[in-house]
Amino acid sequence: MGERYLLDTSCISKALSNAFPTNGLAFMQTVFDSEINYSVIVRIELLSFKPDTTSQKEGIAAIIASGYEFPLTEAVIDRTIKIRRGIKIRLPDAIIAATALVYNLTLLADNDADFKRVSGLKYINPAVL
Repeated sequence: MGERYLLDTSCISKALSNAFPTNGLAFMQTVFDSEINYSVIVRIELLSFKPDTTSQKEGIAAIIASGYEFPLTEAVIDRTIKIRRGIKIRLPDAIIAATALVYNLTLLADNDADFKRVSGLKYINPAVL
């Protein structure tokens, strides 16, 4: 198997809204067609989000139904604490980054300001592909 990805909430919502450039949308479609992984935090954020369209609502439901949700484990909690002791970052973003690190996944998001500062995190922003 090739590279494995963890999807951030912003990445999913922007892909479902066609808000990425053509290259980013094509990349995201490839990811959606192969293996969808997300953190429990992403599920909470997605289901708290009020979609603008029925298509977005259906897309979110499909991602949750067909994807794999990584739980909040002791290893993720410990890594989250290390991240937050090292840099100022919102707790949900720290948990998402920690999940990617613990499970050796590349994080797909468009939050360069926070995620590029997390040591050792493999990170791709589809907006700049």
